[in-house]
Amino acid sequence: MQQLAVIEAPSVLGLRPSGVEDLPAALIGAGLLDRPGALRAGRVEPPAYDPERDPGTGILNPAGIARYSAALADAVGRALDVGSFPVVLGGDCSILLGNLLALRRRGQYGLLFLDGHTDFYQPYAEPTGEAASMELALATGRGPRLLTDLEGLGPLLRDEDVVVFGFRDAAQSSEAGMQPLPDGLYAVDLEDVRAVGAAAAARRAVYRLTRGRAAGYWIHLDADVLDDAVMPAVDYRLPGGLAWAELEAVLRVALADERAVGLDVTVFNPRLDPDGSIAARLVECLHRALSTRPDR
Repeated sequence: MQQLAVIEAPSVLGLRPSGVEDLPAALIGAGLLDRPGALRAGRVEPPAYDPERDPGTGILNPAGIARYSAALADAVGRALDVGSFPVVLGGDCSILLGNLLALRRRGQYGLLFLDGHTDFYQPYAEPTGEAASMELALATGRGPRLLTDLEGLGPLLRDEDVVVFGFRDAAQSSEAGMQPLPDGLYAVDLEDVRAVGAAAAARRAVYRLTRGRAAGYWIHLDADVLDDAVMPAVDYRLPGGLAWAELEAVLRVALADERAVGLDVTVFNPRLDPDGSIAARLVECLHRALSTRPDR
């Protein structure tokens, strides 16, 4: 059985200190480590949060995010070096940059992006400068060079190596002035998922991610991809979303492929889950999905 290396990444540099920083403790407390082969593989502390928007980039904490991405990439890299499967617990969605940097140091990888939002804003259109609303744009090379050319490696992802899956914010983001997703980036919105079924849509996504030159793919899970009725413990709520069974089906397909190299979980806010029931349900979903990992 492949070892699961659980890495705590409680950064809110791309958002704000709202409670998302408590995600690692909540999921570990709910039993995430209570499975064979899972171990606690470290915690990467973020630099101090600055609430002032950087005048040069229009982003909150850009230099801090760049430094944090390098430190998180080191931790993820150590897990990959020993053959473990990293499970990174955010934090906000800007932690994705560090996870992808760890892979970019090794080659060219893909991304299965499970999120209720497409997170493709540019700084001029993001009302508060939160990098957690633009991490996919940054990862594909769109935005200030400080965050799009980490360590001189250029874009962390090619457009053709990304699948954006399960989002439902198209009308909202268009109204806000977000740049459109590029044609080369494969987008499967919630309606598309429902048209063919979650498992079938996930199989198509994995096929897309594995048919090209990418060496493997990372899985990004933002909790707000779930239906707001079952996952109200997020900071930016939208009606609709995947049911628990649908999310589990998607994750089981994605994680069963040996070319999946890691997973992150972001944006779940334990302060909005006072009795811990949502954390317990999320851990149950993750345990079931992770059980499909192939033996190494």
